[in-house]
Amino acid sequence: MEFDGKLALVTGGASGIGLATVEALVQAGGTVYVADINEQAGRSAVAAMAGPGKAHFLRLDVTDESSVRDAVRRVQEENRTLDILVNAAGWSKVERFADTAPELWRRLIDLNYVGTLNMTHAFLADLTARPGARIVNVASDAGRVGSGNEAVYSGAKGAVIAFTKALARETARFGTHVNCVCPGPTDTPLLASIPEKQREALMRAIPFRRFAKPSEVANAVLFFAGGRADYITGQVLSVSGGLTMAD
Repeated sequence: MEFDGKLALVTGGASGIGLATVEALVQAGGTVYVADINEQAGRSAVAAMAGPGKAHFLRLDVTDESSVRDAVRRVQEENRTLDILVNAAGWSKVERFADTAPELWRRLIDLNYVGTLNMTHAFLADLTARPGARIVNVASDAGRVGSGNEAVYSGAKGAVIAFTKALARETARFGTHVNCVCPGPTDTPLLASIPEKQREALMRAIPFRRFAKPSEVANAVLFFAGGRADYITGQVLSVSGGLTMAD
């Protein structure tokens, strides 16, 4: 199987796109750390996991450097080395920028951007020591084109996109692949929190007239994580049903 013998860590792995990515990796034979701050959801996800691969829960707060160091320590203590890092943890709040406060800005930036920096920096030495290692960052099309009432979130995800490209240049000489998936509106708990009228208007704007399934975004993550992307790095792939289209 494609990911047999591969070890991955997926942040935000207990729900939404992160969980769908874990499920897909396990189905393809991979061993996966389900890294999430929500211990109950994470352990439930691991218990329900079925497939030829294996999943292990790892409690992790990507915004807390000590928690990230603990995650690195656990992986090392178990004599494992990552082949794949998927930074999928994220969160947003739909609100006009004029009505927001610095506390919210910091939370959005910490979770959606700094968390990716923390995780990547902590595992980078191990990843670059393994030729062919993969880093896949889950950003958002909000980071490509902007999203109304999500100004800071859009900025943070835009930073993830730029970071992905810059890091890809730095690490290519080690054979490390760094790419980015940008979901459009996806059927996750985050989308469900948006008022129904806004969801309906958003769906009408999508050429396919439906939201993405988390598994469809996970397919793009697995493409970058697998062997079919051996000559690809520094790229951004939108999964938006045509809501945004590349030049």
